[in-house]
Amino acid sequence: EDLLLITIQSIYSGLSRRQKKVQVISIEDCCKDGQKRGNDNEECASLPLISGSNTCRIVQEQCCVTVLEDNMCTTGINMAKGQGACESLFTNTCETKTTKVCLYLYVYCTYVYVFVCVCVCVCVWKCAHNCVGNDTCSCFKGYKLKPDGKSCEDINECLLGASNCRGGERCINTEGSFRCQREVSCGTGYELTDNNNCKDIDECESGIHNCGPEFECQNTQGSFRCLPKVKCGAGFIQDALGNCIDINECVSQTSPCHRGQICINTVGSYICQRNSVNCGRGYHLNEEGTRCVDIDECKGPERVCAGHGCINLIGSYRCECETGYIFNSISRVCEDINECRHYPGRLCAHKCENTLGSYQCSCTTGFKLAADGRNCDDLNECESNPCSQECANVYGSYQCYCRRGYQLSDIDGMTCEDIDECALPTGGHICSYRCHNTPGSFHCSCPVSGYTLAPNGRSCQDIDECVTGTHTCTVNQSCFNVQGGFRCLSFECPNNYRRVGETVVRLERSDTIRCIKSCQPNDVACVLDPMHSVSHSFISLPTFREFTKPEEIVFLRTTVPAYGSYHLGSYDVKFDILEGNVENAFDIIKRVENGMYVGVVRQVKSLIGPLTTVLKLSTRNLTTQGDSGQNIINVHVFVSEFWF
Repeated sequence: EDLLLITIQSIYSGLSRRQKKVQVISIEDCCKDGQKRGNDNEECASLPLISGSNTCRIVQEQCCVTVLEDNMCTTGINMAKGQGACESLFTNTCETKTTKVCLYLYVYCTYVYVFVCVCVCVCVWKCAHNCVGNDTCSCFKGYKLKPDGKSCEDINECLLGASNCRGGERCINTEGSFRCQREVSCGTGYELTDNNNCKDIDECESGIHNCGPEFECQNTQGSFRCLPKVKCGAGFIQDALGNCIDINECVSQTSPCHRGQICINTVGSYICQRNSVNCGRGYHLNEEGTRCVDIDECKGPERVCAGHGCINLIGSYRCECETGYIFNSISRVCEDINECRHYPGRLCAHKCENTLGSYQCSCTTGFKLAADGRNCDDLNECESNPCSQECANVYGSYQCYCRRGYQLSDIDGMTCEDIDECALPTGGHICSYRCHNTPGSFHCSCPVSGYTLAPNGRSCQDIDECVTGTHTCTVNQSCFNVQGGFRCLSFECPNNYRRVGETVVRLERSDTIRCIKSCQPNDVACVLDPMHSVSHSFISLPTFREFTKPEEIVFLRTTVPAYGSYHLGSYDVKFDILEGNVENAFDIIKRVENGMYVGVVRQVKSLIGPLTTVLKLSTRNLTTQGDSGQNIINVHVFVSEFWF
């Protein structure tokens, strides 16, 4: 602090009496401000100025840097005293000014503490895993030391054959280790244990079998069996549900009885009886009971053919059916042929309906029966005017259509309903301002004043009142057109400044009114004033409803070359927004274009109009001696009420 005080006093003593007189803020106040901002960890190289004095700015920065150096020195001492890790001191590189000075101060603050702390940190920084002393590094298990003696790399146990995987298992290398994976699954009925073995699943013990209540579960390798609880006796067989079912020995066995005998099944067994004469269907025993004779079904009391012709056959009969009927050899009756089913698609063009012994044709919807009674002709439904607007006949049907601006009803498919274009999902984009629905159409409108409907009938375009002469500006005022209106502007240059260029009645967006400094002879205060010019520019902006990225609106071009040499004079320029930054909606950045510094004012947040503000911008040329001059640019921003 004593060294700093001497520096401040030497700077202050070098000031002339006139410079001391114009100092509004004392040197001590400038230093206190720098110390406060240093305690707040602010960037000392870009502190906000509390005075226009170049000397005050230097004092601010020096006092701020001194506080930061003291704080960092104290931190290093306390960390070393507590024997804590000091990696945080080396998280940043030593390229910044503050870090270099801090490392210098460590040495002079407390040599012993710094020596201990630095030794620990150097070792931690050097080794990737472990530090074993004497500048020697080691690695964790599963890693090996690289040739550089500091870094570690993974050991591939699978390639070196150092794994303990068994047969049927595949070795998979992992970072610092490995794992064994079975190549073939265990299969149904087995499960994989924690030691990678296949173990049989006991379905009976785990209760995952499907044996019924009449069965007992018996486990087998990879499966299980269902054994019946009840044993069936001879002559019975057990079904899948455990029930005992009688065995028909007469069917299951070949000739269980002797020749001349017949087999009769019984429950659990069978019996054999002597064969007797048994006549089949269509025969009956003669009166003696010795042989079978034919039955004449056509002469029987029953009318077997039901009105159709009957022909007797040996052991049977056959019916002679009338037209439209056919004889069923199984049921032995005359059945209706059903021509519609017997000759599909051959009798009728559309639909065939069977009648007793005949058929009848009909047509589907949209057709009518032709004169031949079989074919169908198209029916023109449009003749009966089924549609509310337009009708188009198609083969077998009809289609209703609507005129432009209408849509077909989803309910009946015939009525046309008006389309409300303004209510559609795209309705908000049909018109720039407002949409008005009309039967079968729509029309757009614009705000009452300041806009007129464009030729496309949808967009609103601004009326330039300054061109049309509908403004109310006086002779001494300039008319500036804004979106949706106009402004009457009048500017006068401050004292000791004169206007450059001619003043026009109508101001364009790119017009700039510029006043440059013009001092009177022997006016020292005017000559020493760093402000060179005061300018006025104008911009009209719409209301941004959605703001996705910064919008560049103003460009401040300078003649200061980028990266210029110190001996050539100006070598840097600083841009600032001094006033009028409503809601912090604007910022200013510096970039290089064509080798020169350019300040770009950007809109970074949306503003909802109507709104008017004046952005007071500053450009300051910086040299090795400090500020060499300042220019003020007042940008009059007019934000419209609408987005168009």
